[in-house]
Amino acid sequence: MKEQVSLQNSDQINLLKRSHLKPKSLPFVLLTALALSLTACSKNDTPSAPVAAGVTASSYDSIASNGKGFTVGAMMSAQPVYVLFDPQCPHCGHLWQASLPLHNKVKFVWIPIAFNAGKSLAQAAALLSAANPLEAMTAHEQSLLAGNGGTSASSSIPSELESAIKNNTKLLASLGADSVPFILAKNRRTGEVVSNNGAMETAALATLLGVD
Repeated sequence: MKEQVSLQNSDQINLLKRSHLKPKSLPFVLLTALALSLTACSKNDTPSAPVAAGVTASSYDSIASNGKGFTVGAMMSAQPVYVLFDPQCPHCGHLWQASLPLHNKVKFVWIPIAFNAGKSLAQAAALLSAANPLEAMTAHEQSLLAGNGGTSASSSIPSELESAIKNNTKLLASLGADSVPFILAKNRRTGEVVSNNGAMETAALATLLGVD
């Protein structure tokens, strides 16, 4: 799984300001900033620039109609935010954590894809079929980010779930994207369809969604 660069320059500058390191240590800090700027996971192993998907209102409607995911957050919200993610992507885990403080304002629909037919597919099926998606996803991402691989999942996957996850993966490609997490939403203030490819901090996510 390849990782891609999409961190804002301001985040890198803030890192430098917080470092309190002497000038001779700046190369190390710059390398650290670059490492932190890897915010997306891709199925490809060859390096490439982040993909800017050409999303439209029809893109949003297509995901709403054809994507299969689980819903968390403000269930009564009229404008769901769709997040396509791979269960084995750590940056998706960071976005999950960043989204939690917005659950009182936003309805999120997390749509699992699988870049591989092994662990990602099994975990995607387990999360889709969880009785309590919020608890299941939180436990999974905590395990993944702690380096423990995420939730345990059976390799025996019902055919309808496997088909749904494969279809979700095709939907990601139809958006012109090849990496996750991928956010597709309507800005609460403007009604404009917006998207983001990569992890975000809570404040930036709130701004993108128009709920800041």
